[in-house]
Amino acid sequence: MNNPENRILNIGKRSWKPGTLLSPVPAVMVTCHGKEGRPNIITVCWAGTICSEPPMLSISVRPERHSFNLIRETGEFVVNIPDRRIARETDLCGVISGREHDKFHETGLTQGRGETVNVPIIMECPINIECKIDREIELGSHTMFIANIVGIQVSEHLIDAQGRLLTEKAALVSYAHGHYYQLGKQLGHFGFSVKKN
Repeated sequence: MNNPENRILNIGKRSWKPGTLLSPVPAVMVTCHGKEGRPNIITVCWAGTICSEPPMLSISVRPERHSFNLIRETGEFVVNIPDRRIARETDLCGVISGREHDKFHETGLTQGRGETVNVPIIMECPINIECKIDREIELGSHTMFIANIVGIQVSEHLIDAQGRLLTEKAALVSYAHGHYYQLGKQLGHFGFSVKKN
């Protein structure tokens, strides 16, 4: 509807070409392992939660990436959530290829054992989410792997005496328009807008 009120709302706005402007997004390190060869790490920013029951997430990977066939071959991967201490390693694993580089060796990151998948976790990451692929969807530049979350490992220092997960202590990393950021100040909790004093 084209009326003066709608035009007033657009003052101060400019048109921008359609693109991947949803941000910030998580910067995650996905570990994978083919049936042969060494395990690999790929940094992915196209990742997200897609279902609560059953718990599921998705990652999107370009088919030309080395990790793509490793993930497809076994149907398993681990989403490792990094913190600010390993921001450099997170970036490095996104810009060099596992075809030519042993990323665990070159970054000094430590392999841990997956509990429900035959894929290593990254010990330095405070949260490790073990996944098994449910289906994949070819989208264009990327293929989306939709996966069931089958196991989670969390660093002990993020769990309090009552068993509550303290993600605010993790200094997690996000990505926005070519830059990495540490998550900062908490502004509220789910439902704080309607909570009664």
